[in-house]
Amino acid sequence: MDALNAERLNAKAAELEKYVGVRKEEWFDPSEMCEDDEAPGKVWFRTNVKNGACVFLNPQGRGCMLHSFSLRENLDYHDFKPLVCAIFPLTFEDGLLVYADEVEDKSLVCAGQGLSLFDGVRGELQYYFSEQMVQELDSVQRKLQKKAGARI
Repeated sequence: MDALNAERLNAKAAELEKYVGVRKEEWFDPSEMCEDDEAPGKVWFRTNVKNGACVFLNPQGRGCMLHSFSLRENLDYHDFKPLVCAIFPLTFEDGLLVYADEVEDKSLVCAGQGLSLFDGVRGELQYYFSEQMVQELDSVQRKLQKKAGARI
C-alpha cells in the first residue's frame, strides 16, 4: 500500500474497520515499510496477512474489500486500493512493467483463460500511467500478434 492511499484509508478508518472486520492497527505490518521513489508518497507499507491472505481480501467470497467498500460508498476505488493490486497480474520493478511472480510460478488461478495480462488491466494502466503509454503497448501487442501469426 502506498503512503497516499494509506492516508486516505486512515481517514475512513472507522467505516473500514466495520466493513472489513479488522482493526486499523492490524492493517499493516510496521516492520515492512520501505522507501521507494517509484511509490506514490515515496513509501510502501505491507498489508498484514490474515488466514493466509491480505487482510483486505474478502474472506466470504472473492475480491478486494477496499474495492467493494469504495463501490458501496460511491468512492473511487483508486483512492483506496493499492496500485499494485489494481494492475495485478502486472506489476513494476526497477522502472519496468512486468508480470507478477504468480504468472511465472503458475499459481495465478485464472492464467491461460480470457484476455491477455495486458488486456485485462488496460484501463488501469491508462488510469495510472497515461493513454500514450497504453497506445505504445497496443502497438507492441499488434506487432507481437502479427509476428506470431506469421509463424502459423
